[in-house]
Amino acid sequence: MTLQTMTLHMKLKSSIAAVLMLAGVGLATQTANADAVDDITKAGAINVGIFSDFPPFSSASADMSIKGYDIDVAQFIADQLKVKLNLVSVTGQNRIPYLTDKRVDVLMSVGYSKEREQVIDFAAAYAPYYIAVIGPAALKVEGKDDLADKSIAVNRGTLEDTSLTEAAPASADIRRFDNYNSVIQAFISGQTQLMVVGNDVGAQVLARQEALKPEQKFQLLTSPSHIGLNKSEDRLKQAVNDAVAKMLADGKLDESSKAWLKTPLNPDNLKD
Repeated sequence: MTLQTMTLHMKLKSSIAAVLMLAGVGLATQTANADAVDDITKAGAINVGIFSDFPPFSSASADMSIKGYDIDVAQFIADQLKVKLNLVSVTGQNRIPYLTDKRVDVLMSVGYSKEREQVIDFAAAYAPYYIAVIGPAALKVEGKDDLADKSIAVNRGTLEDTSLTEAAPASADIRRFDNYNSVIQAFISGQTQLMVVGNDVGAQVLARQEALKPEQKFQLLTSPSHIGLNKSEDRLKQAVNDAVAKMLADGKLDESSKAWLKTPLNPDNLKD
């Protein structure tokens, strides 16, 4: 091989290496720029984490499909993104890991807390929510101090659990269950004297248990429900915010509130 040929060969190798390097940079940039909206669009579906036993936000209907306030909002978000809605059942214990592991794209019915904000991001508030202590009328409970020595059912790992744990005296007997049905059954059957649930779950119990005569004792925390998503997903957050704003503007959110929460929606109740 002549010197001229060797030089030409080396230049050719260098050119090929440069092209490959640029291609690699381009691929890396494309990967870095890919986000949840790109993934959702490519998949043709958005995975939405819901509590499947959380009426009236989400629960099985007579035809065994999941319906409720959360489902209305989730479906509208999917429609705005022009993709299929894929509902994923989650629990209070696994839903944050499901989100951070990207097994779901968003979570419904997420109460804001500083601890959660360290891990996930929050899109628009879309439903009024507060946490209440509920018990039979015959049991005198007026405030946090009255929880001393009382047995209390709560859904493990939820904002209700965190709020109750912070508020209850050391002698309170907090009994944690894995879903809302178990919490309600523990209270109704007399396994616990009290239960701590969200306002709308509690409202259904208040309406149905005439013999027990349950009542709301006091509120532990007032916090509207948000839609949770992973951090740094700005496009998805904007898409969710836009969808909620559109539902507010055209009255669809009010319609869902009347249908499922049995009350007109007060936008002031969506403020933290």
